[in-house]
Amino acid sequence: MIEQSVNTYIQVLTTIDRREAAESIARAAVEERLAACAQIVGPVTSIYRWQGQVETAQEWQLWMKTRQELYGALEQLIRQSHTYQTPEILAVPILGGDHNYLQWLDESLATGQ
Repeated sequence: MIEQSVNTYIQVLTTIDRREAAESIARAAVEERLAACAQIVGPVTSIYRWQGQVETAQEWQLWMKTRQELYGALEQLIRQSHTYQTPEILAVPILGGDHNYLQWLDESLATGQ
């Protein structure tokens, strides 16, 4: 039985310019038990404003499932590995999910953070 409420689980999203970099961050996050799993989506086309100019770039999205209490450590891992001056790092709450999946997620993550 999961003792935590569902809203303690989050998905953390970042985008990065190289698939290899996304894979490196994903692998480190899972190996360090900061994320139970990670999905890499891409390439995607991003259009954004940067330093007063509208830019277009090809990027890869990296989605990682974790608990909210691990967010700080996961954010630090992303920042240490990321090549962007201002990386996109967003935490999105998980509002519901399959009980067995959430139990697996919880068992796959570090404890006592």
